[in-house]
Amino acid sequence: MTQTQTNPFPHSDSNKRYYTYDYYLRRTFGGKCAKLPLDAGFTCPNIDGRCGRGGCIYCSDRGSGDFAPAAQLSVTEQIARQKELFARKWDVSRCIAYFQAHTNTYAPLSVLKEKYEEALSQEGIVGLNIATRADCLAPDTVEYLAQLSRRTVLTVELGLQTSCDESAARINRGHTFADFYRGFAALREASPDIGICVHLIFGLPGEDDKTMMQTVRDVAKLHPDQVKLHLLHVLKGTRLAKLYVSGEYVPLERERYIRLIADALELLPPDVVIGRLTGDGAADDLLAPLWSRKKTAVINDIDKLLYSQNGYQGRLYFEN
Repeated sequence: MTQTQTNPFPHSDSNKRYYTYDYYLRRTFGGKCAKLPLDAGFTCPNIDGRCGRGGCIYCSDRGSGDFAPAAQLSVTEQIARQKELFARKWDVSRCIAYFQAHTNTYAPLSVLKEKYEEALSQEGIVGLNIATRADCLAPDTVEYLAQLSRRTVLTVELGLQTSCDESAARINRGHTFADFYRGFAALREASPDIGICVHLIFGLPGEDDKTMMQTVRDVAKLHPDQVKLHLLHVLKGTRLAKLYVSGEYVPLERERYIRLIADALELLPPDVVIGRLTGDGAADDLLAPLWSRKKTAVINDIDKLLYSQNGYQGRLYFEN
């Protein structure tokens, strides 16, 4: 029998022992969707001084929007350019507009409405993903997001990175886990139709395996709709790059990261969609770890490890 036939994980039709984003897209939209990164020209509260300066130590000046077009272009122009680019490899008849760069609810509601509505008016846009911070969810914004969730498939992506407040301060995150929970709870209470995706980063300075797994357990208790698991990578021009060059920061090794991801998946609820398992920066800006460029190989080895130990997403969730 094949690995697919013997797969004990219920939310899969392949050998994947976790709830893949591809499986979610096919069940939600009837097929794959192109996810188009956009830069709406926003900033962040830990850049402009509201809660800090300089941003998180790992962010480039694009605010995680390194693969988005220039913010000087309109949302309409950016979507058109991204469709043209993505069409070389994928079907772009169904697309999700992904407001990715910086904090995409950190503006007056009138500005947010203008950007989001412009995206939704474009042909083929079937959903919105909005990347933001849980401390940037004003009541009127949350109310509008609840309205949007009844009109389109809406996912609000909240960067948590870690539930350890000491680690959050170390990376200049600018909010605590309690702050994060308040924003998360506000979205949950506003509408059950708002999909919530939580971002976590493994390999933050000063964190050991126990600390990282405690973050996973804390997030599992919140039971978000999706989780994205990231590898901390070092980009040129960031404060993290200075720590790396001076020897004060050492990135995770490949084998350790693979094991951490496998362990994390077993702790997460089985019905939580896994938006990603790793990531890297733009090739020209990536300093380390260089092994992160081979994402497919890393994901394949995560699959192999889960299979070898008969592991799968959620296996240990009910023991938390």
